[in-house]
Amino acid sequence: MQDKVERVSIIVKPGSLDALKTANSLAEWLEKRGIKLIGNLIQDEIHGANLDSNEIYENADLLIVLGGDGTILATARRLGRREVPVLGINYGSLGYLTEFRIEEVFLALEKVLAGDYEIDRRSMLTVELENELGRETVGRALNDVVVNKSVPARIIEIEVCFDEFFVSRFRADGLIVSTPTGSTAYNLSAGGPIIYPSVGAVVLTPICPFTLTNRPIVIPDSSRIRLRLLEESEGVILTLDGQVFRKITKGDVIHIHKSSVGFALIKPTSRNYFDVLRNKLKWGS
Repeated sequence: MQDKVERVSIIVKPGSLDALKTANSLAEWLEKRGIKLIGNLIQDEIHGANLDSNEIYENADLLIVLGGDGTILATARRLGRREVPVLGINYGSLGYLTEFRIEEVFLALEKVLAGDYEIDRRSMLTVELENELGRETVGRALNDVVVNKSVPARIIEIEVCFDEFFVSRFRADGLIVSTPTGSTAYNLSAGGPIIYPSVGAVVLTPICPFTLTNRPIVIPDSSRIRLRLLEESEGVILTLDGQVFRKITKGDVIHIHKSSVGFALIKPTSRNYFDVLRNKLKWGS
């Protein structure tokens, strides 16, 4: 039995009238059941919408996300130190993280309010950037941390270490550090492996490496990873989940480790991870 849900926030994919209509219906449905709706119906931060109210993330017992995976990724970063259960309803395209279909929303909510649901706890990565100005936290990532070129340029060289071990100097178009959740995203496109969500691992995948024997490496998620840009190269960018961007220069060091706080995603009981993969990746089609 899970904690009782008394306060709910709804996050809506911007520009989707259908999602907004569903959100209004949900608000009425929740009100009839004595559930308090915290904040107005809001939209995600990556489209410039107003998310001033921290109360939405600090006091809600449940977050309902009507959107796609991008909206989920933005929500995960906003939650900070709290592992609030998140119910993702797919109003996007692929929907790896927003696993519930629109027609399932009210049945799913009935089960959540009754405490009849399971949490799929996803690991996140904390990212810090160290340069001549010092060391600062850039943020957290649910999918991946990527170092690559923002404009066409020559190959970049990145030194990779984890814990006390020197791994290699990768010469490539870039490097992806992915969680199991992100293994089906950019990592997969770059030739990296799919990792089951509950596996305690991180995968390092070079993007178009100069040396073809540079292949993806899977390491324990307890490792502390260090990336250092070795050569000056125009337009090198550090990216978190494809939504947070920082320019980096020669000598900058990126520190990456598993966050002590994860992401609590409510999972459907009617299907499993491999059902999702077969559906999204069209296996066997």
